[in-house]
Amino acid sequence: MTQADWIWKEPKEKLVDWLEQMWTVRWFDEKVDEFFAKGMIHGTTHLCVGQEASAVGVCAMLEGKDKITSTHRGHGHCIAKGADPDRMMAELFGRETGYCKGKGGSMHIADVEKGNLGANGIVGGGIPLAVGAALTSKMRQEGYITVCFFGDGAANEGSFHEAVNLAAIWDLPVIFVCENNQYGMSGPVKDMVKIENIADRASGYGIPGHVVDGNSLPEVMTVMKEAVEYTRNGHGPVLIEAKTYRWKGHSKSDAKKYRTREEEKEWKDKDPIRFFQDALIERGIITQEEAETVKKETKAQIERSVEFAEQSPEPSEDTLLEDVYA
Repeated sequence: MTQADWIWKEPKEKLVDWLEQMWTVRWFDEKVDEFFAKGMIHGTTHLCVGQEASAVGVCAMLEGKDKITSTHRGHGHCIAKGADPDRMMAELFGRETGYCKGKGGSMHIADVEKGNLGANGIVGGGIPLAVGAALTSKMRQEGYITVCFFGDGAANEGSFHEAVNLAAIWDLPVIFVCENNQYGMSGPVKDMVKIENIADRASGYGIPGHVVDGNSLPEVMTVMKEAVEYTRNGHGPVLIEAKTYRWKGHSKSDAKKYRTREEEKEWKDKDPIRFFQDALIERGIITQEEAETVKKETKAQIERSVEFAEQSPEPSEDTLLEDVYA
């Protein structure tokens, strides 16, 4: 028995739902990658293929009232927090049925009703916003916690240190989740920080820090479950570092010349979806046929999202300045 074995006792419906969510994240970003390569979507995008377990595992432990702040690589966070892939795809297509009525694009998807306070194109930009949301929860006694997703590159921003310090001294209900995908743009994390783990910085702020295999859904959920209980009970922030890997480049224009194909293969062999799916089959929770059905149905859902986006109208010129200024 390992610490994460509790997950296999969860109802089959929940386990299959988590598998569906990871496949939905995977197919969404694979489809977006395809469209950018064809020049069908404008702007830029940052894909999270390979990082599905950290997004789904973290959000699976949250309640509906809880909040998240996301990043420029945030499609997985949005889907895991309950966003509608139709409206997400429409946003990337610049259509008025999108979350920001087609004006925000990939890096600005928000769904406040579901607790998603928004993705952010500024590296580290969501960290102080998460602390502000947590402060609101504490002052108003609203009982929700806020999860702040950020990457390894953002851990060297001043906003990270200032926000974590403030959250620590005020015991705010916020969980900082660093998705360490090994590279900040083209720079390997080992060349950017002197310490072995970004989570080791937690001790400098007097808060708990945990390192977890970000490609293992059960392990992410186990660490997150403990962090949620700790934070919700009024003990203050937690810093979690999920070590994972992005299969694609930093953005659509990245040729990935700074890393080897051998390294990429090594990480792809640790595919978080395959790991979880195989475990479900080995334990007799689902059959191989059921797994294939989940894979096919989630892919079909994304195709329907594309259809929805393509059929949605573009914003009219007279709405150009709407929703721009408060």
